[in-house]
Amino acid sequence: MPLLALDEISLAYGVHPLLDHASLAVEAGERVCLLGRNGEGKSTLLRIISQEVVPDSGTVKLDSGTSLAVLPQNLPTDDNRTAYEVVSSAFAEAGELLAEFHALSQKADENSLERLTKVQERLEALDGWRLEQRVSAILKQYRVDPDKRLDELSGGWQRRVLLAKALVTDPDVLLLDEPTNHLDVPAIAWLEEALSQFRGAILFVSHDRAFIRRMATRIVELDRGKLISFSATYDRYLELKEKALEEEERQNALFDKRLKQEEAWIRQGIKARRTRNMGRVRSLKAMREERKQRRERGGTASFAVEDAARSGRLVVEAKAAGFRYGQGASVIQNMDLTVLRGDKIGLIGENGTGKTTLVRLLLGELEPTEGGIRLGTNREVAYFDQLRGELDLSQTALDNLAEGREYIEINGQQKHVLGYLQEFLFSPERARSPVSVFSGGERARLMLAKLFSKPANILVLDEPTNDLDVETLELLESQLVAFNGTVLIISHDREFLDNVVADTIVLDGSGEVHEYVGGYSDWRRQGGRFPSELASSKPPQAESVPQAGKAVKTAPVNKAKPTKLSYKLKLELEQLPGKIEALEREVASLQTLISEPEFYNRPQPEVSEQLERLAESEAELEASMERWMELEEQGNP
Repeated sequence: MPLLALDEISLAYGVHPLLDHASLAVEAGERVCLLGRNGEGKSTLLRIISQEVVPDSGTVKLDSGTSLAVLPQNLPTDDNRTAYEVVSSAFAEAGELLAEFHALSQKADENSLERLTKVQERLEALDGWRLEQRVSAILKQYRVDPDKRLDELSGGWQRRVLLAKALVTDPDVLLLDEPTNHLDVPAIAWLEEALSQFRGAILFVSHDRAFIRRMATRIVELDRGKLISFSATYDRYLELKEKALEEEERQNALFDKRLKQEEAWIRQGIKARRTRNMGRVRSLKAMREERKQRRERGGTASFAVEDAARSGRLVVEAKAAGFRYGQGASVIQNMDLTVLRGDKIGLIGENGTGKTTLVRLLLGELEPTEGGIRLGTNREVAYFDQLRGELDLSQTALDNLAEGREYIEINGQQKHVLGYLQEFLFSPERARSPVSVFSGGERARLMLAKLFSKPANILVLDEPTNDLDVETLELLESQLVAFNGTVLIISHDREFLDNVVADTIVLDGSGEVHEYVGGYSDWRRQGGRFPSELASSKPPQAESVPQAGKAVKTAPVNKAKPTKLSYKLKLELEQLPGKIEALEREVASLQTLISEPEFYNRPQPEVSEQLERLAESEAELEASMERWMELEEQGNP
């Protein structure tokens, strides 16, 4: 008996139904990734499951006694509740009393004692102390300060609090909508670890390919209103999907050929009509209706970047440059950096380490407070804002892009604004809709359309992958690789960085700027680590969002000096190659097993167990490789 079952769900807002008799079953222990193009209705489907939206027809069934929790896609705004209040609110009345008790116990004055006593009595009646233990335990487990206000926390820490709220009730089914948005890489790694320990069923929407590969035990695609299940890994799903589309095209071509033949037959002369087979006529009518009802797969975005005249060979040069807000600590210090025309650079760092400040320095929007920065000539900059601040939500997509124009010029060609928007998959009707009703993916596509409609030889992209579907992501990657100008990318999407950038700049939080050749994976192979990974076992304090005009305060990283290896460490170093070799054999064996088509026909618990074994072995192999490189470096200072 599945924990969650959708039976013939239908929902229509426009000409075509968003969901067309869609069905799905989710078993205990599964981690199901829901994929689909932007605007297909993935978030709507999650809202139907959580009963925020009522479908036109069909039913959502939860197994008897099954509980459900949701981690929303959008982070709260202007929420001044403490982390304790947010997490305890998962328990309705008991949660409100717990939050009140927690606040009153902080005061502990005579005026609050009477109310405190009444709250205690009511909590005892509701078995509230057991719930209080669960709230306190999960906040401690997730290393969240219970008295921190939500609006003081960064996006990553807000996500931790919301996940704690979702899991404190010990749900059987967890719904996640784009859980990695606005998280830095260490926070994503933490989220992956936290979710891998969750024993209930997970249904999540994500376009982060590395996250999907790590988490999903099954892929379900929402395509033209239907839910199609692939009991496979993400890479295997891509192969199966490509074959399925090829087969669909072949069958459609055969059908259209036969329909054309039947149409020719029905239009033959009088002699043929006298002997016309009425059964054949009825069959033709049925074929016409079937062709009419066919929903074609939407086109693929086909945008291109508008090139400006070439910039000077030197884009920007920094020498011993630094920057601080007021009298605060240095956000950037001792930066020596040269960016040349055509460079494609990724910026990596935990939230709050100064990536945006660094970009503003390189663009000339900020003056360094120490050292010097020399800007190149003929610079035309286009900026992609992760918060979509360039979009006016009250206007239509057409008005946002056109800005009073009917035609725009792209690489020397005049294009009608509506035609240009169609290249970004906006129909004329959708282009005339207000941006406020757009999904996150549609807003991201509109931002790209606006960005690429302006001549530029320097592209600055701040978290461009948030909300984009995989097809648009891959097209964006190819366009950036082919772009002749300079590209600066702030991103936490590990695969996106690997596919686009040739150099990586890492900010470690101390103000130091480090440059590496290659993308994210190359940086990791060179021993790159985030400060949180190198920190001591002392639980870190939740970081606060830096206020405008104030320094981003971060602790400098203690750089350990190379020392000679002890006997114990030498022995560990000697044993590591054998361990790594054994782990490589185990990973290869498991990958071979999982790649067999019949593997996914096995019982679901066995499939899940093998996939978890593979994930654990890969993680152990990576950790062993990292340890080997660390000991090698210490032994060869």
